[in-house]
Amino acid sequence: MPNLQGRVAIVTGSGRGIGAATAQRLAADGAAVAVIDLREADTEQTVSSIRAAGGQAVGLACDVGVAVQVEQAVQQVAETFGRIDILVNNAGIIRDNLLFKMTEADWDAVMNVHLKGSFLMSKAAQKYMVEQRYGKIVNLSSTSALGNRGQANYSAAKMGLQGFTRTLAIELGPFGICVNAVAPGFIDTDMTRATAERMGLNPVQFQEAASAQIPLRRIGKPEEVASVIAFLASDDASYVSGQVIYIAGGPR
Repeated sequence: MPNLQGRVAIVTGSGRGIGAATAQRLAADGAAVAVIDLREADTEQTVSSIRAAGGQAVGLACDVGVAVQVEQAVQQVAETFGRIDILVNNAGIIRDNLLFKMTEADWDAVMNVHLKGSFLMSKAAQKYMVEQRYGKIVNLSSTSALGNRGQANYSAAKMGLQGFTRTLAIELGPFGICVNAVAPGFIDTDMTRATAERMGLNPVQFQEAASAQIPLRRIGKPEEVASVIAFLASDDASYVSGQVIYIAGGPR
């Protein structure tokens, strides 16, 4: 198990799903974790679970697409824990629709959270990492980056994060900062259940149909994504940077 004792992590969108599983895993590995979500109330369950297990956590409200809120949140984390070592840019939303039905608001909302949010959070956190000459940034991409019907906005944002990841790895590498991305496939989350409902499908049947197309013949769990993120956030991955790791139960 990676040893993150003494490290401080920020995980955005960690009130539930992959973000919550990641925050819990990093805390279990020894990190103090800032659980960030749109509303502080959304962070309570994750924070409580971490503290109940003996870990350190604080919950903060932050709209990652708003620069002032991001700066304040990151500064508060640094003041609370004394440093920032790990940033996981997990916050995300979906506004799925076919191109001819997709509104400008749908496009902008997805870009604002996924791309702008990751940009603002990374820019704010890297100042502390550069000063320390140490840091780990992990961005959440997706297999949808390879293209997915009804997700022109989401697919574009997730592929954009891959280019963002590689560029930050080049820029921040000289300061001892590793930047990587994970690209989950079909994971059992509220978001994938919402996708099923949007399509008028039973979530269980939707999962079964998806499983039949996956080499491992099952869908993934948030904890399985969190374990890869934990590896990338640890010193076990000290020479891994600029990479995108697909977590999809087999090749796409």
